[in-house]
Amino acid sequence: MRRGDPATVTGDRSEWPRGSFVQAVEGVLDSFVDSRRPTVDTVGPVYAEAVEELRSFVLRGGKRIRPSFAWTGWLGAGGDPGGPDAEAVLQVCSALEFVQACALVHDDIIDSSLTRRGFPTVHVTFAERHRRSEWIGDPDAFGEAVAILLGDLALCWADDLIREADLPIETVRRVGPIWSAMRTEVLGGQLLDIAVEARSDDSLDAALRIDRYKTAAYTVERPLLLGGALADADPALLDVYRTFGADIGIAFQLRDDLLGVFGDPAVTGKPSGDDLREGKRTVLIAAALDVADRDDPAAAETIRAGLGTDLTSAQVDEMRALLFRLGAVDEVERRITTLTECALAALSGADVTPDAADRLVAMAHAATRRTT
Repeated sequence: MRRGDPATVTGDRSEWPRGSFVQAVEGVLDSFVDSRRPTVDTVGPVYAEAVEELRSFVLRGGKRIRPSFAWTGWLGAGGDPGGPDAEAVLQVCSALEFVQACALVHDDIIDSSLTRRGFPTVHVTFAERHRRSEWIGDPDAFGEAVAILLGDLALCWADDLIREADLPIETVRRVGPIWSAMRTEVLGGQLLDIAVEARSDDSLDAALRIDRYKTAAYTVERPLLLGGALADADPALLDVYRTFGADIGIAFQLRDDLLGVFGDPAVTGKPSGDDLREGKRTVLIAAALDVADRDDPAAAETIRAGLGTDLTSAQVDEMRALLFRLGAVDEVERRITTLTECALAALSGADVTPDAADRLVAMAHAATRRTT
């Protein structure tokens, strides 16, 4: 589950009244971890060291796309960045980064990923610490256990940030159901992904359902709805956010599918062709097999035999060539274009503040045209 970030999604147009929005989000996250330091230190140095690794993981890289969509959703519904609620809204938006951290840390374990953003994944980091320290037991099992706990901690801290935000009770009541649904959906999407791989389900419907719930819901749709709820948006605007968010969120993941096979490792921070080696049943693969099963059984056999195996560079290149020849790359690009156009059409008639509408258009293009 690579989670790339649209570059320069909002520019410098009063993202945050006192400077960079990204820096403001990171300041909230850093301060929050500091606020937990007395409790963490009481538990002991092993816990403190692990928490520092989580802090580094959360703060290392990224343009904070999920907080940005939530913040822009709030602005679009009339939120005032200079008003008395802005600090609390920023805190709620920032909490999405802890949800993201939980998803990434756990997903890297599930996928047996070795790197994330050009650094060792969390479970690999702690496995190596175990080896260097010459502790007893299985280093890999230790690394996975620590990473699972840190992912759980990140999700707990996301809830803490929401709970501790200084929001009126009526706002809390509006936000709560959206927040709860988002957490449930992303975990359900992850389970769908695991089950589809286990069953070797190559269908397009299955791949699109995973994209909808594993990525789209908590990347764009739910953050926008969260922002709208914070500003007490009317139902019509929330419906637009729902449509726009689902379409752009799926297009975002489709771009991710392409990057997982064709991306430059120096840019993505992940090994080239990693999705093929992990056996991901993406829309890209489903589109290729849909054609191959009908017109080229030998190509279909090559793809299925290669998925989820330790492919050589030459085999990855062969698989890439097949994906192009079968028209799967063009099909995914077409879907990205169509979804983006539909999302922008929904937004064009919405009662969104002009500046936020401009931002959402820019963010949509950045999310769907990215290279990381």
